[in-house]
Order: sequence, then C-alpha cells, then structure tokens
Amino acid sequence: MDGTQLGMIGISAGIVGLLIAFGLYRKVDSIEIENETVAKITGRIQDGAMAFLMAEYKMLSMFIIGVAALLYIGGMYNDDLGLNTMIAFVIGASCSVAAGFSGMKSATSANGRTAQAAADGGQAAALTTSYNGGAVMGLAVGGLGLFGISLMYYFTTTEFLTVANVAGFGMGASSIALFARVGGGIYTKAADVGADLVGKVEAGIPEDDPRNPGVIADNVGDNVGDVAGMGADIFESFVGSIIAAMVIAAASSELGAPYLMIPILLGVVGYLASIIGVFSISAMKNMDAGAALRNTTFIGAALFLVGGYFALDHYGLDTNVIYAVGIGSIVGILIGLVTEYYTGIEDVFGFKVKAIPYIGEASKTGSSTNAIAGLAVGMQSVFIP
Repeated sequence: MDGTQLGMIGISAGIVGLLIAFGLYRKVDSIEIENETVAKITGRIQDGAMAFLMAEYKMLSMFIIGVAALLYIGGMYNDDLGLNTMIAFVIGASCSVAAGFSGMKSATSANGRTAQAAADGGQAAALTTSYNGGAVMGLAVGGLGLFGISLMYYFTTTEFLTVANVAGFGMGASSIALFARVGGGIYTKAADVGADLVGKVEAGIPEDDPRNPGVIADNVGDNVGDVAGMGADIFESFVGSIIAAMVIAAASSELGAPYLMIPILLGVVGYLASIIGVFSISAMKNMDAGAALRNTTFIGAALFLVGGYFALDHYGLDTNVIYAVGIGSIVGILIGLVTEYYTGIEDVFGFKVKAIPYIGEASKTGSSTNAIAGLAVGMQSVFIP
C-alpha cells in the first residue's frame, strides 16, 4: 500500500465516522421533551452555550487571521513556513472549531432529552441517550482529526506539502485548544461562583434551583468548559501526537516513509475500533452505568490493539511498534481507573472506594478538616499516575 492510498483510506474513514456522529445526533435530537419547564431550561442553556461559542470564535477568528498572515510572511525567510504552512494552520484551526461546535450542539441537546428518556424508559434509556450524545463529540473529534491529518498526509505524497508544513495543522489545533480550554474554564468558574454567591449566600436558594437565573449561566459554563474546551483539547492531543510521530519519522534517516505511514494506519484502525466500541453500549445498557462505560473503553482498546497488530503485519510494517502503543493504551486506561477511584462513590473493579467517604466524614467536624482531608486525598491520587 502506498501513501496516497492510505491517505484516501484515512479521509474516507473520517467522513464515515462524521456521518455516524451526525446520525447519532439526529437520533438524540429527535426525542421530544414533554415537560415544558425542562424544555424551556434546555433551550435557554443551549442558546447561552452557542452564544458564548459564537462570541469566542468571533474573537478567535481575528487571532487565526493574524497568525496565518505571519506564517505567510514568514515564508520569505524560512522555507518551512509560507503559504502551505498557512493553509495547514487554517485547516487545523477550522477542524478544531468544528469539533467544539458539534460537541456543544449535541451535549446541550442531549441534556434535557436524557431526563426525558429517564422518565420514559428508566436507566437503560437514559444511559443510551446520554452516551449517544457524548459519542457525537468523540466521533466528531476523531473523525475531524483523522480526516484532517489524512488530508495533510495525502498532500505530502503528492508533494504539495512537506511534513514540516503539516506541523502547521497541529499548531492551528493547539491555538484553538488553548483559548477554548482556558476561556471556557474561566467562564464556567466565574458563572459557578457567581450563581452560588447570589443564590445560596444572598438569597438562600438551594444550589441549581431554577428560580436562580445565575444557574442558567452556571450550566452554560459547564458545557462551555467541559464540552467545547475539552473537545478542542482532546482534538489537539490526538492530532499533535500523530504529527509528532510523523515528524520524527521524516527527520530520521533510519526510519523513513514506512514509519511515516504507521501513525495514520493506527489512527484509522483506532477510529474504527472506537466506532464499534460506541455501538457496544447497546448490549450493556442494562448494566451499572459506570461498568458499562468502562467496558466500552476496554472493547475499543482491545479491538484497536489486535486490529493494529494485524494491520501492521498485513502491510509489511514494523509490528514491534504495537508493543509501545499497547503499553501506552494500558497506562492510559489505568490512569482513568485511578481517577475514577479517587473521585467516585461507586466501587471500581471490586476496589471499595474510600477517598470520597473519607472526605465526607472529615467534613462533619468543620471546613478545616474538610480542607486537610481533601488536600491529603488529592496528593495521594497523583502517586499512581
């Protein structure tokens, strides 16, 4: 298989995944919210979240235009910059924006509809609806990343771009991730604290009470920071790691073209494995929600490692690479499980959770013991990762 063919396969896989994501979004969005209050609150949160995104992206567009101009001018002094790097930069930024936008649209649509599904069909329906809503973001991030990187790689095989130019794609993604993560995080914390101060402290209204208008801003902030910001951050990490591997392969006299193909090939296999993992939730919707989510992760990872090995072997590439990839996957999963153990209230893989109950018990004797216990658990939680 030559590089041009692999690039087209990656582009096709990305498009297929995006179509599946759109289908899941339509499925979630088709649920009618019968409760008028829930429908009204859902609509207001969605309107607020999309308004924030539009305002943020409007400001970011000026930054993107400015940096793109500098990259173009830089081509006069450095061959690795110029028009081609500028194009890759703009495409990377655009894909990151699209990932955040699609995830926000889906999440704010799924919120109220998950409540409706829970009322109509219980836990199984609620889990499926919420999972599909989240899967839209995951598939959009992976699909746009795979599509963009494969497109860049395809252009390197036609000699329209060099690998150095492709680094501009990662830079575009990183730029959006920086602003979306930090800007969204600051907004969500400001809205959260503001709503609590006005509602709980001044007016004596319980937390997240719909009578407090600040709660709408609080929930808008949660979506802005945890959906759009996180989506852009994950997108940047995904494409950045692939580009880094490609740059290392291109710069090495010992590796060369075959190793340049490996990150793209594994990206395609991993994305297809993730799609299968997403649909596996149907078979586990009646399980405990936490266990179901963990199992879909295990299924996707196992399919990725097995499929990755056979894909590398089929195309005559270095299968030893899969051992490093496997260790990385296992460590990533373990870090997730450790985080779940230290932040959850349900048992994790048979291990009885002690951290949160310990902080809760310490809180009975005042804020000082709460702070000390929380700090201690926080320090313990980072040791294994």
